[in-house]
Amino acid sequence: MSDAEPAAARARFAPPLGLDRSVAIAFGCIALILVGGAMYSRQFLSPEYLLQQLQISAFLGVVASGAMLVILLGHIDLSIPWTVTLGAMMATAVAGWYGTAGGIAAIPVAILCGAAVGLVNGIGVAYLRLPSMIFTLGMNAVVQGLMVLHTGGSAPQDHATDLMHDLAVGRLALGIPNALFVWVLVGALVVFILTRTAFGRRVYAVGNREQAAYLSGVDTNFVIVGCFVLSGAAAAFAGVLLAGYSTKAYQGMGDPYLLPAIAAVVLGGTNILGGRGNYLGTVAGVVLITLLQSILAVMQMPEAGRQIIYGTVIIAMLLTYGRGEADRS
Repeated sequence: MSDAEPAAARARFAPPLGLDRSVAIAFGCIALILVGGAMYSRQFLSPEYLLQQLQISAFLGVVASGAMLVILLGHIDLSIPWTVTLGAMMATAVAGWYGTAGGIAAIPVAILCGAAVGLVNGIGVAYLRLPSMIFTLGMNAVVQGLMVLHTGGSAPQDHATDLMHDLAVGRLALGIPNALFVWVLVGALVVFILTRTAFGRRVYAVGNREQAAYLSGVDTNFVIVGCFVLSGAAAAFAGVLLAGYSTKAYQGMGDPYLLPAIAAVVLGGTNILGGRGNYLGTVAGVVLITLLQSILAVMQMPEAGRQIIYGTVIIAMLLTYGRGEADRS
């Protein structure tokens, strides 16, 4: 699709605007959880507790930012868990190997490693035409094996760098966590890409109908590869933040983020079959999932129960969107 594409085509492939029903429902559920939590404990609505929840939301929000781009295509990225771990381990490894210079290069190197995983994923899905679910699951296993082989089953060094720690837990302005500012910057970048660039319009076009987008002149392979690269970079960056939050990198630290990230995206109204969704909905989904996790933790819900809830949400949304697609066809 060239820059001289007809206005009608631009409108057809433009991202949706406004507050749709799914987003409104997500914000309504957030309000209900806050009210219910306040009835359980007065501390639930305290500014300090809410800021703490937003800080925790930021880590999931960065992961979900990349996952949303892939889901908008109608694909899925199951390599997120060990891409998160890869980012954390490579950042701490580079810092440990190269001292002061490594501390400066740690975060860029980690993001580039995540982008490299995304690049392989994108090539496999776009050019080899392999199912994204199977290929990215295989890549997750490959990255896991490489990290275990490289580190011998332990973290490269004991502690994250000061910069990583400050980004994750520091508070420089008005007592607001730095992690929240990082999420805002990442989110602003995603919104800019989706709403202000030709690439963003093409993401929606490919998600709506890849063959039609291709016949309209869109380089669909480039769009698919680009989204997977951004997803990998976002997951690795989230790993950097998590390493800073926990002060170290460790095996499997990304495992708890796969289903919550996907659930947050689809809860926010992004069609898991592709082509529809906006970032405001993803923000609502991330906050909703984080508050839900907090409630379940207070209720001492076991991890197995949480996974059942996330899986049920994804299946329910898939059935909803699937039936909607069938009704329109």
